[in-house]
Amino acid sequence: MLIRHRVMTRLLFLVALLPGAPVLAVSLDPAVLPKVQAATFEVVLPKADESTVTYEKPLPLDLLPFQFRNDKYVSIGTAFAVSDGHFVTAFHVFAAGIDSVSGAPALRDSGGHVYAIDQITRFSPQEDFVEFTVRDAPKVKPLAINRNAPLNDVVFAVGNALGTGVVIRDGLYTSDTPEEQDGRWKWMRFSAAASPGNSGGPLLDKSGKLVGVVLAKSPGENLNYALPINRVLDASTTKADIDRRENYVLDIMDDAQTGNFRGSIPLPIAYPDFMATYLKQYNAFIEGQLKALLAKSADTLYPRGSGSHRLLVDSQDMDTFPSIIRRSAGGTWNRVGAEHGTDRLADNGYLELGASGKNMLFHLRKPDSVSSVSLYGDPKLMMDLLLKGTPLNRDVGNQKIKILSLGKPVSDELHVDRYGRRWYMRVFALPYMNGIIVIAALPVPDGYIAIARMASASDRHAHSIDLEAMTDFVSVGYGGRFSQWKEFLSSKAPLPDALRDTTLSVDYDKRFDFTSKPIQIQFGPNLQKIQPDSKLVVAFAVVPDGDNYAMRVGGVVAAAEAAKRDMVLVSRYAKPFDDSEESDKTAWQRILKREHPLDRVPYTDSDVSFVGAVVGAPSPSPAASPDHLYSVTIAVEGTHPPTALKDKLNTAMKGLTTDNQ
Repeated sequence: MLIRHRVMTRLLFLVALLPGAPVLAVSLDPAVLPKVQAATFEVVLPKADESTVTYEKPLPLDLLPFQFRNDKYVSIGTAFAVSDGHFVTAFHVFAAGIDSVSGAPALRDSGGHVYAIDQITRFSPQEDFVEFTVRDAPKVKPLAINRNAPLNDVVFAVGNALGTGVVIRDGLYTSDTPEEQDGRWKWMRFSAAASPGNSGGPLLDKSGKLVGVVLAKSPGENLNYALPINRVLDASTTKADIDRRENYVLDIMDDAQTGNFRGSIPLPIAYPDFMATYLKQYNAFIEGQLKALLAKSADTLYPRGSGSHRLLVDSQDMDTFPSIIRRSAGGTWNRVGAEHGTDRLADNGYLELGASGKNMLFHLRKPDSVSSVSLYGDPKLMMDLLLKGTPLNRDVGNQKIKILSLGKPVSDELHVDRYGRRWYMRVFALPYMNGIIVIAALPVPDGYIAIARMASASDRHAHSIDLEAMTDFVSVGYGGRFSQWKEFLSSKAPLPDALRDTTLSVDYDKRFDFTSKPIQIQFGPNLQKIQPDSKLVVAFAVVPDGDNYAMRVGGVVAAAEAAKRDMVLVSRYAKPFDDSEESDKTAWQRILKREHPLDRVPYTDSDVSFVGAVVGAPSPSPAASPDHLYSVTIAVEGTHPPTALKDKLNTAMKGLTTDNQ
């Protein structure tokens, strides 16, 4: 997970503040009030085009407040006139326009006139303010300024909250607090309450003069923060220097990377150029943070280091629902599964959905009526199927309206992880909330494996690179019916490197032949049924490959029918490391000695008959033991004669070829 500027040491709240501030027997001079109202504006975003979104029924917009449902804009904050033609708001309000799916923020006056932002004239993200001009600026007298507001004096917080008009609340200017990073300036702390949408509004003294910019709420206290107006007025008009400390974390470990976002933007600058420049610099910074975080752990990042040994010994994963490989506090890498439920889709399809941290995990088993070619080539179809089983709703009044489609993605790119698996990186817009869904989707024989996050549009790049990095730490088996595997391997789906040279030859009721280095397995109907709905699951092992690691086929399960437990299982076992746990070393010795259950002796468990054996001849001595071995296990539902089970085992062994025979 990413902790970006949302977890700065100085938190950027949108000032959803408590209303219970002390009420003072002081009010603003009525003669000043019209001037304050005229100089105070809303910051608005245009409502996005929602034509790409399909709902299960018409939205009951009549349940929304009249003003909101009839407004073409969404009110996101407050701004005010600070000098002739120049306006100020909080940068975190302004930032809603970064990578927005709604459009650029604008200024709106009390008469409903909207003014497009023209140029940025002063700016500081660390101090959370931006000064700007607008096109066809209204003739308005700026607020008078007081650069020396006395402590413990009356102040008024002014805001145009949610477009309901200018609201003024009184309180006291109680103290000054150094900013947390380096004490470069002091925040004003005051007790006047504020409401959602007040961020960026003016803080006035008792005579109505401007003393600060309303910004944030103090956590756990009924005190709020403002930036002294001196910091705005004394800021450079030729260059904005950025210096803001931020933390970056990734969901695979507890470590954090702390760094300073430093940059420079020439001023004045046109709004589109400003946004492009800021976004380019910020994206480069967070990319550097991610690289630095991973570089700090380069020698211990899975699959490297002793903390990876347990998982490398048991790296093959037959589960077709994904898990995240995560480092524990003790430094050991483990698969972290997610509790997940299943929703049935039409035509034998289903969707498994779970959560791990802030990530949604999916396994989509496509409906039989959907071809692999259609599914892999149509991102809208993929997302529509995910939405059928995903509780993604839009709240309208007291109703939750299910979303059926988000239309085509706003971006669709291919990402190759460190093991050569090819993921579709897709971003879908949530225009009604200026948000996005970022999804990493991995084609598998029966559909897709996916990781997804919902985020604000301004966080698009951060979450995209996060998920790209996390694809290296997804463990999952590839599963599907024989017919799905044939379609998958012959389609234009981007195959992982481990399956690039794979062949599957199936002649139903006659012959099965799966070849994928380092395993080939073939058998006929005398071993088990060979039908279109027979199932094949392939697990992958992470193995040394020169100075690096690669993913190879490490296990195969061929099941006769989905509803039965008849199957052939080929498993790979890696030799434990010197520092491996005793349980792993003991298990390895049992395999070397061909002990039960790999001793060719049939047995029954839970009404299923089993027999298993290790492939190849035993090693002449422990010192000559190989670095890995394979086994074959036969499972047949019910009770069967030992000789019949041994015959099946011998048949499977004859049809198996591995790299260490």
